[in-house]
Amino acid sequence: MSEELNVQQTEAELAMSQASVLKKGDIVTGKIVKVEDNQALVDVGYKYDGIIPLKELSSVGIDSAAQAVEIGQEVQVKVIGINDAKEELTLSKRAIDSEKAWETLNTQLEEKTVIEAKVAEVVKGGLVVDIGVRGFVPASMVERHFVEDFSDYKGRSLRLRVKEIDREKNKVILSQKDVLDEEYEVKKKEIIESIQAGQVFEGTVQRLTQFGAFIDIGGIDGLVHISEMAWNHVAHPSEVVKEGDKVKVQVLKVEPEKDKISLSIKATQAGPWDNAENQFNIGDVVTGTVKRLAAFGAFVEIAPGVEGLVHISQIAHRHIGTPHEVLSEGQEVQVKILDLNVAEKRVSLSIKETEEAPAVEAKPERAERAPRGDKVNNANLKDIENNENVSLNKQAMTTTLGDRFGDLLSKFKQ
Repeated sequence: MSEELNVQQTEAELAMSQASVLKKGDIVTGKIVKVEDNQALVDVGYKYDGIIPLKELSSVGIDSAAQAVEIGQEVQVKVIGINDAKEELTLSKRAIDSEKAWETLNTQLEEKTVIEAKVAEVVKGGLVVDIGVRGFVPASMVERHFVEDFSDYKGRSLRLRVKEIDREKNKVILSQKDVLDEEYEVKKKEIIESIQAGQVFEGTVQRLTQFGAFIDIGGIDGLVHISEMAWNHVAHPSEVVKEGDKVKVQVLKVEPEKDKISLSIKATQAGPWDNAENQFNIGDVVTGTVKRLAAFGAFVEIAPGVEGLVHISQIAHRHIGTPHEVLSEGQEVQVKILDLNVAEKRVSLSIKETEEAPAVEAKPERAERAPRGDKVNNANLKDIENNENVSLNKQAMTTTLGDRFGDLLSKFKQ
């Protein structure tokens, strides 16, 4: 029994003699043997395992040690505390990572190296990444397009380029947008050289503006002008699409010298006039909406994208000086189709023909005054002749007039 104890003691003394002699500030390499919520245990070949506290595992805030290391992982650490009496060996992985990071950051900045890092935190104004030191990616430098909510970016890997470093202030600014912009420019040239007007693509809506929508058609953005969003009038692109939508577009024009691609959504859809001939007939009465008013009439939409003109003379049975007297934009009206020319995309409409003409009021008869002497004429004679209350001898009336004209002529002869 005593021999066994002596052997064990001898082995322990041998292990102690072979164990590393450590002091504060030493840098050693070890292997992770246990991962707990708030710390990780490391075998560095010392007489007892060292501990890396949670705050010493990473240069950015983490919730668990498992976010930074895993069992079996080899790590380089710095001794920041040692107490053999209590068998306490405190280590820092963060200190070593930080030293290494600052050594390479200047080179990465000069050479514009692309590095990969995971998003550790989403903070106000951008994202925090662990690159050995705390790196910050401003919101405007994350993507090529505007991002409103970054909540789902935590844990996502980003490809970054160093923009600015300041070791004294422990400040590192990075950008993913620079990497994406560079890749975009290369791909854009390739795509512009390969596409032609008339081709149809499925694209993704990237962003909206007042004048249209930018669509990604496979690594390059083309513009769908607001006039090409739909066959009907569109006041704002948001009436038709939203960011992230998948849409079919046709290439209208390619301008390599300007790096511009003009696209159309409506060109991929059946036009409103394509069905107009089967949908409407001359004489039909349909419901429409007043879209625009002009001095000469009103434009009424009778189907999406199909507008016809109601000439001012066809608006009301009474005379009007301007369409604004009886109509307003957005008003719903009944119209009758007077003429339809699909080839020329023209349709003539009438509002008044859908309404019953107002009854004409009889004018009161005016008392007839007896004709005076020379003022008597054929009209007077007819009125008098047809008047039941007046009885005249036609012959007498004729003789009298003849006599009068004869007297007048005789005066001119003298």
